[in-house]
Amino acid sequence: MTRTHTVVDSPYGPLTLVATDSVLSGLYMTGQRHRPAEHTFGTPDPRPFGETVRQLDAYFAGELTHFDLPMQLVGTPFQRSVWAQLRAIPYGETRSYGDLADALGNPGASRAVGLANGRNPIGIIVPCHRVIGSSGSLTGYGGGLDRKQRLLAFERGAPDDALF
Repeated sequence: MTRTHTVVDSPYGPLTLVATDSVLSGLYMTGQRHRPAEHTFGTPDPRPFGETVRQLDAYFAGELTHFDLPMQLVGTPFQRSVWAQLRAIPYGETRSYGDLADALGNPGASRAVGLANGRNPIGIIVPCHRVIGSSGSLTGYGGGLDRKQRLLAFERGAPDDALF
């Protein structure tokens, strides 16, 4: 297993991209909760990330609304099922933790969905920022609530402070 990483700029601060055997396995923001230790990211090497960077640039330019990248999402079966539900949330829309629990056929699992959401290893591309509280309020986000608000506003074409 070979791990490599690179750091790219974004409107939301530097993003660390991690690949395992040349497949995207991580996208981490500066100061992100549950961010792995730097030494686990492997050696610096931008080569495996060309298509990821191209799609991120198009997303931040407002030209891409759905990522199509090979990814290696490492987690428990439940976490991977939650992350699959995140990828099904359309660009510019949100779902509550309860909505995701219902979609998984386990309406009592809102809290577990929230925990799995917080452990998402590929932020932005697997859009955990699109999950909100049942009342419509912003709730926890590993990248910080300010970034979450800015990402949601961006996807809705609104000024950064227009939502919530």
